[in-house]
Amino acid sequence: MHENLTTEAANPASADLDRLSTIELVRLINAEDAKIAAAVAEQAQFIAEAVDVIAARLADGGRLIYLGAGTSGRLGVLDASECPPTFNADPAQVVGLIAGGDEALRNAVEGAEDSAALAVRDLRRLGVSGKDAVVGIAASGTTPYVLGALDEARSVGAAAIGLTCNRNAPIAAHADITIAVVAGPEVLAGSTRMKAGTATKMVLNMLTTAAMVRLGKTYGNLMVDLRASNEKLVGRSLRILQQLTGLGVADAEALLSASGGELKTAIVSRRLGIDATAARQRLLDAGGRLRHALGEDE
Repeated sequence: MHENLTTEAANPASADLDRLSTIELVRLINAEDAKIAAAVAEQAQFIAEAVDVIAARLADGGRLIYLGAGTSGRLGVLDASECPPTFNADPAQVVGLIAGGDEALRNAVEGAEDSAALAVRDLRRLGVSGKDAVVGIAASGTTPYVLGALDEARSVGAAAIGLTCNRNAPIAAHADITIAVVAGPEVLAGSTRMKAGTATKMVLNMLTTAAMVRLGKTYGNLMVDLRASNEKLVGRSLRILQQLTGLGVADAEALLSASGGELKTAIVSRRLGIDATAARQRLLDAGGRLRHALGEDE
């Protein structure tokens, strides 16, 4: 099954890898990495289709569930874990599952990726339903854990999206939408933590960021849907609040405090001249979309 996979092939450019100088090694890896963005660009239409499906499911109260084994699973968990601080998303809205459970985040769990039944169990424990979108991540496109998960997702009416780094991989037969980023063989043959891992991270960045933009989590390119829960986020909130309202530091601090640390509430309060309670309600009526709450898209 694996002999014809691009991700398992030997790269002619690195045939003498162990004979290269250190600077030659670095330049070779960098040259191979430079091919990844173009390979991702070739899949733009499929990525966009997946974003629209994911955004629609999230808007309807569903979840985005990432699922994979090894590096693929770790990258899904990473992307999911970054959504709450970046977009003030409920931690249950974007979920990452890895074959073998959390132990597999740090240590290999032998055989976990070979079990489709394990994936079915994991999804059922999570209560996957037709409201959800499941993204199965498998660089090879052959991982039984991922294929089993996509089959289970489809059986309950969830959107099934496959992400692979091989063309014409088996995963396509198990998914409603398939994203196949083919960046060529790895510098170290079969080491999909390298180009395949980078390609996967790039696509996951797109899926969550673009979906959250579609959900109104940003204003322009500003990260407005955040809660000032630590010093760094307080500083970021204040800078954005000053940028969008023209307030000085002291006044911005007072307004953010009066708004319970909620940046969008503070912006609406200042821009419309209403108190935090009224601003919060206006945002609620606008579905959390700042531009709509401000009346800028009417």
